[in-house]
Amino acid sequence: MKKLSILGLFIFALISFNSCETEDDVVFTTQDPEGFVFTNSTIDNYILSQGTSSNLGERFTWGSADFGVPTNTTYELQSSVSGDFTDASVVSSTTGNEIAMTIGEMMAVATEAGLDNDPDSPAPNTGSFSVRVRAYAGDTGGANDAFSNTLVINVELLEGSGTGSSGIMPSTWGVVGSGYNDWGNAGADGQFYTTDQADVYVAYVTLIDGAIKFRENNEWVNDFGDTGADGTLDAGGTDINVTAGDYKITLDLGANTYTIEDFTWGVVGSGYNDWGNAGPDAKFYYDYTTDTFKVGVRLIDGLIKFRQNNEWVTDFGDVGADGTLDAGGDDIAVTAGHYNITLDFNNGVYTIEAGDVWGIVGSAYNNWGSDGPDFALTQVQPDVYVGDIVTLIDGAMKFRANNDWAADFGDTGADGTLDAGGDDITVTAGSYRVKMDVANGTYELNKIQ
Repeated sequence: MKKLSILGLFIFALISFNSCETEDDVVFTTQDPEGFVFTNSTIDNYILSQGTSSNLGERFTWGSADFGVPTNTTYELQSSVSGDFTDASVVSSTTGNEIAMTIGEMMAVATEAGLDNDPDSPAPNTGSFSVRVRAYAGDTGGANDAFSNTLVINVELLEGSGTGSSGIMPSTWGVVGSGYNDWGNAGADGQFYTTDQADVYVAYVTLIDGAIKFRENNEWVNDFGDTGADGTLDAGGTDINVTAGDYKITLDLGANTYTIEDFTWGVVGSGYNDWGNAGPDAKFYYDYTTDTFKVGVRLIDGLIKFRQNNEWVTDFGDVGADGTLDAGGDDIAVTAGHYNITLDFNNGVYTIEAGDVWGIVGSAYNNWGSDGPDFALTQVQPDVYVGDIVTLIDGAMKFRANNDWAADFGDTGADGTLDAGGDDITVTAGSYRVKMDVANGTYELNKIQ
């Protein structure tokens, strides 16, 4: 019998292997799970606060699962309140070996576990939940799924750090695109929040000309576009074209629809912008912890009102000067100073409180204060200030309170850390979203254009 050459044996083996790989009845058999365990360390107790909800809670990492044959593997991080995973919820999935869980996501699980931050509530504010990783081959997995070891996560909800009286929480969904954050290259996606309707989420975002989509967990595992531009959510669909402006976006996953509508509240008046003749109204930002709208603003002696979309279709004043929001009501008298203003539409009231208003100053913005007031930031959670969108030029900037130098932050070392009285922060020309987290001593300057 003629012997096969070495080359012939190689070709025969290659054909045999490829033939086996293309058969429909390939069986994946999970091998010894040794190695498919968490490799990250955890801390004894995770402190969860509303002001740090967007921060990293824990980065879970693990070894690879072995299914006996070469195959693509999907890993799914699961959480469980009961601990036995009969109530397993999917945090996120990946084809890699790590998934990050934010403090906000931990808070959502803690709330499901019945924890409460209200000191007057009988519910506890400390507890635990469990996490594990499910590994599966193919599209959906099956009987041969593999599971990692289980980690118990001990958590504590700080007072004032829960869902707030409205029960609203950050959802896993966000706005991504050239119209928001350069497809994820310029900061996190625009946040959607839960509502009092199941599967309905809302986001308040400032967009620029471009395109957007909606995706989950700041990644491309699960996303929606709109093929046909008919307001229908299409999985992996076509990008949605948008123009610059302030918008409220409502995502209805139950009905598989979405809406994008002009939406912003602002301060207008002789006490701010000469009734709109000297620039746009001072923009309010949404605070989901209280389900209110807030703005940090410098006022001058005069009168103000609150109006929607920088126009006179819908506006509120105050008949009786009693802190009640009255549609089309009387002008509100104000004196010069720095104020934090809150609009509470649920209860029909507003507050104007004197306090620190942090802002951006520098050669990159207002010639160190010589060419006008600082760009004001708004406190939306304790010690967390945001601003969108600020246009800067090539130069330097710092953060300071109340348009003077009694308190200021720079960044000595250019490492994203706030340093009291620190070095100037060098910036290049462009449009930025700004976030300053005094509690954690960090800041973000996300260049979007």
